[in-house]
Amino acid sequence: MAPSHLSVREMREDEKPLVLEMLKAGVKDTENRVALHALTRPPALLLLAAASSGLRFVLASFALALLLPVFLAVAAMKLGLRARWGSLPPPGGLGGPWVAVRGSGDVCGVLALAPGSSAGDGARVTRLSVSRWHRRQGVGRRLLAFAESRARAWAGGMGEPRARLVVPVAVAAWGVAGMLEGCGYQAEGSWGCMGYTLVREFSKDL
Repeated sequence: MAPSHLSVREMREDEKPLVLEMLKAGVKDTENRVALHALTRPPALLLLAAASSGLRFVLASFALALLLPVFLAVAAMKLGLRARWGSLPPPGGLGGPWVAVRGSGDVCGVLALAPGSSAGDGARVTRLSVSRWHRRQGVGRRLLAFAESRARAWAGGMGEPRARLVVPVAVAAWGVAGMLEGCGYQAEGSWGCMGYTLVREFSKDL
C-alpha cells in the first residue's frame, strides 16, 4: 500500500477499542526486548543475584529462589511499559488522537501528541503505533509527516520561536529509530535506570 492511499483523521469514539488493542500489541512487540536489554546489564544482574541469594534462606526450592526475582522484575517492567504506552492519553493542546486510515476505511495506525514541558520544547509524540499487518508500507512515515505538520501549526499559533518535534523510542525498537534517522531526526537525550538507557529521544527542528 502506497502512502498516497492513506489519510489521517481524528479518532472516532467507536474506534477506541481497536486503537487500544493496536497500542497494546505494539507494546508487546518491544517489551520482551526491552526487558532482556535491561535485565542483562551488570547492575541488574547483581541485584537479581543478591535477591536470589536472600530468597534461598526463605524458600526451600533453589530453582524458585533463582527464577522468582527474574519473573517479578520482568512482570514489573512489562506493567510499567503497558501503563505508559499501552493506553490512550487524554486529548491535549494539539488535539487528537489521530488514526491512519487506508482507502477502504481500515484503521492501520495511531498517533497522539502533546506540548513540551516548557516553552521552546516544541511538541512531543506520546503515542505512535502501526498495526503489525500494515508495517513497512509507509504508515509510520505518513503519521510522522502529519505530526510534523501539526507541530508546525501549533508552534505558529502559540508564537513559539521555532517548531520542533520530539519522539521517544524504546531502546529495542531499532526499526523506528532507523525510520527517524532516515527522516532527519537526531538522538539527543535518553532516560533509563541505573545508568543504562531504556528510551532514547529523537528530535528535529521543523
